[in-house]
Amino acid sequence: MSASEVSPVVSVAPQAQDSQKPWWRHPMVWLVISGPLAVVVASIISAVVAVRGADPVLLKDESGGASEVHDGVDSMTPALAARNHAATPKQEP
Repeated sequence: MSASEVSPVVSVAPQAQDSQKPWWRHPMVWLVISGPLAVVVASIISAVVAVRGADPVLLKDESGGASEVHDGVDSMTPALAARNHAATPKQEP
């Protein structure tokens, strides 16, 4: 056997063909693009949800809101005293 018969088969063709492919045919390109693209799409969706579902601003002098409490419990009441006031029935004096 001569040295030319035993030489390993080395193919340069796959590397040459790989460099000849267009940029969108390389899987790594899509891996790099997909992360920032997902963030942009998620932020646009979040912005649309925030704008369409925006709650109206309530001023302090407006009355009749559902968040107002008329039984003497206000926002300055300590937590233990005001705890579960919505679940317990109102006691009549």
